Amino acid sequence: PVCDLAEWKQKKEDVIMSDTDTVKLISADGHQFIVSRPAAMVSGTIKSMLSGPGQFTEQELGEINFREISTVILEKVIQYFYYKLKYTNSTTEIPEFPIEPEIALELLMAANFLDT
Repeated sequence: PVCDLAEWKQKKEDVIMSDTDTVKLISADGHQFIVSRPAAMVSGTIKSMLSGPGQFTEQELGEINFREISTVILEKVIQYFYYKLKYTNSTTEIPEFPIEPEIALELLMAANFLDT
């Protein structure tokens, strides 16, 4: 079994969000994703930007621009954030996270940058 898009969208909708509970992630193409803060914090890079020492603009605005990550790749990364949250410390069988071969290399580079 795989974690499909419908399941991911439902998981996202299940999270009750307010302004302080969400982060806006913006792709290179300008697409804006509103993501729960716990999901975004799966990324070590995002976690550092939002909660690390120093005065990052991202901390004040609660939004991060990714000028090098396309919408397709950022969407897949966000799907993984929710997948990781759902299945970390899970006692149920963990389904495979689907990765299309045509985006695998670009996704790997994004995941490396995001420390995911």
